[in-house]
Amino acid sequence: MTASVISVVDLGVRFRRNRRGRRNFKDLFAGKNRRSRPGEFWALRNVSFTVERGEAIGVVGRNGQGKSTLLKLVAGVLLPDEGSVTVSDGVAPLIEITGGFVNDLTVRDNVYLTAGLHGMSRREIEARFDEIIDFAEIQDFVDTPYKHLSSGMKVRVAFAVIAQLDEPIMLVDEVLAVGDKAFREKCYRRIDEMLAGGRTLFFVSHNERDLRRFCTRGLYLDRGSLVLDSSIDDVLDRYNAEYNS
Repeated sequence: MTASVISVVDLGVRFRRNRRGRRNFKDLFAGKNRRSRPGEFWALRNVSFTVERGEAIGVVGRNGQGKSTLLKLVAGVLLPDEGSVTVSDGVAPLIEITGGFVNDLTVRDNVYLTAGLHGMSRREIEARFDEIIDFAEIQDFVDTPYKHLSSGMKVRVAFAVIAQLDEPIMLVDEVLAVGDKAFREKCYRRIDEMLAGGRTLFFVSHNERDLRRFCTRGLYLDRGSLVLDSSIDDVLDRYNAEYNS
């Protein structure tokens, strides 16, 4: 029997319109009232689903419908206001992947720092360092301060580091849309290899071609609600019919 690696039950999360970010700690721990206060809105509510080990799930919906918020909840970056998110395996978060890199450090130091923060030991990083640099195609910039790299080079370094993680679940949020065509294809081949190795994929994207390439199942979010959980073809067909109507 296949085991669930992600379980989402009656999930709800809310934000404030009138200021940036989540509620403060006082808000989080004071009271049990779940009604929205003035200026608040529910980004997600009453969302439930499970993901089995080895599945490739595509999350579909227009901008502002809760897709990236859902991904961050699964990654543990955000905490829910209602319901629960249970993740039984480790995650490799390909979301906002250049975040956490330090501009004044060299590429070499950033690789060690970022890989270490994601749980790789120094010995593991040393063993994979050349592979990371080769994948990113920045052999001539290893000792260059990170801030001097182009935006495309920064994305290549970040993906190359995260792609070395052995975590069973991949969380991907449009990050590959930034690189050039040749590097995107290189990343896609790497994701194909990971899927062939039994990894689980949770993929947020507006790119229909990518969704059909990688995913077999889809989740369609609209106004913070899960309106369809079906095959990726069914989900995309409904999304296209409603979006273009």
